[in-house]
Amino acid sequence: MMSSKRLFSAPWVQTAIGVTAAEYLRLVRNTTRFAPDEPADIYDSIARDSPVILAMWHGQHFLAPFLRRPEHRVKVLVSRHRDGEMNAIAAARLGVGAIRGSGDHGGKFTRKGGVGAFMEMVDALAEGFIIATTADVPRIARVAGRGIVKLAQRSGRPIYPVAIATHRRHELRNWDRTTINLPFGRGARVAGPPIRVAADADDAALEAARLEVETSLNAATRRAYEIVDGGIPRVTPPG
Repeated sequence: MMSSKRLFSAPWVQTAIGVTAAEYLRLVRNTTRFAPDEPADIYDSIARDSPVILAMWHGQHFLAPFLRRPEHRVKVLVSRHRDGEMNAIAAARLGVGAIRGSGDHGGKFTRKGGVGAFMEMVDALAEGFIIATTADVPRIARVAGRGIVKLAQRSGRPIYPVAIATHRRHELRNWDRTTINLPFGRGARVAGPPIRVAADADDAALEAARLEVETSLNAATRRAYEIVDGGIPRVTPPG
């Protein structure tokens, strides 16, 4: 009998799950009534700054492909884990390319393909692709890592913290409180102001930028949930 690990590693299973996930997310997007974007001129701002780096929290990012407009070329950072293969298939189905690798708070950056992925993101930005990536690193939720600010420093491109929330959702009890968005509800999309990192930023400046990303992303996430939950303030984002 085939083990569950081997089953989910089978290419046909990964493809089936990836395609199904993409079509499910498309259903959620098509049946969700989104409030006006905040700020209202966010796409004008992104057009002026493009290509940009979009920062999201883990577990809150599943509807992120629908931020893309037809003129946008987008790539997303996806882990090398077998779950990442299914995510990459789903992203491709939704018109988003994948860069494989992940970050780490400790010394495992190279083991996870982080160096190669980092340089691939730098090159993609130079070629005009928008890069979407989670700001926090597994398994430390809601704490921005240094990788995203180093990417902004190296590429010269600004970071836009973004959050998408839906009123109808199911939150898992895992490390990042993964939120499964459900169809037929209200939605909100919120972005923070762009965060720029100077090419000559020293360690203190990088830490300040990291904290700014974390603070702004928390604020955007909190605001998105306030909108969909009828203006009820949330002291902290989910998780």
